[in-house]
Amino acid sequence: MGKYFGTDGFRGRANVDITALHAFKIGRFLGWYLTSRKGEKARIVIGKDTRRSSYMLEYALSSGITASGADAYLLHVTTTPSVAYITVTDGFDSGIMISASHNPYCDNGIKILNSKGEKQSDELLRLIEDYIDGKSEFCKENDLPLATDKSIGITFDYSEGRNRYIAYLISIATECFRNKKIGLDCSNGSTWHIAKSVFDSLGAKTFVISAEPDGTNINLNCGSVHPENLQKLVTENRLDAGFAFDGDGDRCICVDENGKIVDGDGIMYICGKYLKENGKLKNDTVVTTIMSNYGLYKVFSDIGIKAEKTDVGDRFVHECMAENGYTLGGEQSGHIIFSKYATTGDGILTALMIMEIMLRKKQSLSKLTDGFAPFPQHLVNVPVKDKKSAMENGELLKLQKKIENELSGHGRLLIRESGTEPVIRIMVECESEEKCKAYCNTLARTVEGG
Repeated sequence: MGKYFGTDGFRGRANVDITALHAFKIGRFLGWYLTSRKGEKARIVIGKDTRRSSYMLEYALSSGITASGADAYLLHVTTTPSVAYITVTDGFDSGIMISASHNPYCDNGIKILNSKGEKQSDELLRLIEDYIDGKSEFCKENDLPLATDKSIGITFDYSEGRNRYIAYLISIATECFRNKKIGLDCSNGSTWHIAKSVFDSLGAKTFVISAEPDGTNINLNCGSVHPENLQKLVTENRLDAGFAFDGDGDRCICVDENGKIVDGDGIMYICGKYLKENGKLKNDTVVTTIMSNYGLYKVFSDIGIKAEKTDVGDRFVHECMAENGYTLGGEQSGHIIFSKYATTGDGILTALMIMEIMLRKKQSLSKLTDGFAPFPQHLVNVPVKDKKSAMENGELLKLQKKIENELSGHGRLLIRESGTEPVIRIMVECESEEKCKAYCNTLARTVEGG
C-alpha cells in the first residue's frame, strides 16, 4: 500500500484525509499523464455514489482533468461495476469511481481503473502520490503544464453510459423472474435507481428499502453491512429472496425466504457448485480470500472443488482469476466476481446469478445452501492510531501465538491491518461461538492497551 492509495483506492474522511485539492491534483496528473502518452486528448469516465462530498470531489477531479487537456465524462450517481463496464465497452483511457464503499457518509474515496476496467497499477498510483506531495519527476519548474486554448478539456454529461449498463445487466439474465417476490436493500447508495429497474424489467415484484439517499444516510443501518431490515422485509412479506447492496454497489449479501443471511461464502458455494455441475467452473477452482470460512473449504473439498486463497481485497481476487483464467471468485463480505461478465465485484449481477440458479434448479435459496455449514466466526474491528505499531505489539504477538496453538486443528485466528480504515481487524473461527467472542475480546483489549 502507498501513502494515500490502499487496497481499494484513496479513502478517508472527506475534507480531512481526502480533500478537494487531493482530487484536483489526481485529475491534473491523470489527465496530463494519459494525454501525453496517448498523443491526443485522453478520455476519462467518472462515477460517484450518493455521499454529499461526492459532488465536491467529482467537480474537483473533472476540473483537474480538463485543466490538463483531457476530457471528463460524468456518469453521475452509479455503481463501481458500471464504471468498470463502461470504461471497457466505450473505450475510455481510465475510469474513476468516487466512493468509500461500505464506510459511513463522512468518509469518501477515489478508485482509479485502467482501460481494461481493472484497478490501476501500483506504479501509476505511486506517480500520482508523488505529484500530490510535490515531488513528481515529471513537473517542470513548479507544476505540470496547463492546457490552453483548444487544448483545454471538456466535461460531458454521460448518463447514457449508465443506462447502457442497466441494459447490459438485463441482457445477462436468461430466465423470467415473473411471480417472484424480491426484496432489495439499496443502502441509500449507488444502486437506489438501478437495482429496481433491472429486477422490474425481468418481471419480478420488487419490495425496495433504503432507496431514499439524502447525502448523509448512505450505509446508515442498512445495506450489506446491516441486513437486519431486509431480513424483516423478507419474512414479513413472505418474499422468495432478498438482496442487500453496499454504498457503491459492488457487494451483495443475500437473505433466504426464511430470513437467514447468505454471505459471500454461501454465494460462492451455491455458484461454484452449480458451475461445476454444468462443466463451467474452470479447473474446478474458486478463488477466495483468507477471510473465507473454514466450513467453505471443507464443503468444497467434499464436492471436488479446489480453492485458491489471496490476501483480502477483490483486487487480489481478480488478479488471481485473470492470471489463471478462473471463472468465479470473491470475498465473504459479498464481493463476488464472475469473470465471464465483469472485472470487479458487482452486487446486482451477483443477485441475478443467484436468481438464475434458483429458477433453473427450481429450488429455494435455503435449499441451495444445503450442505454448507460454516464454522462460528467472530470479527472485531479495533480503532488504532498507528496500525504498524499495533501489529508489532509484543504482548499481542505473544497472545496470538498462544491462541493459535489452542485452536490448532479446531479453528483459526486472523489478525490484520485494514486496507481502508485506521483499524486492526481480529477474526476468530472455531466450533464454539462463545469461544470465538472470548478470544476476540481478549485480543481486542490487548490491542487497545498497546
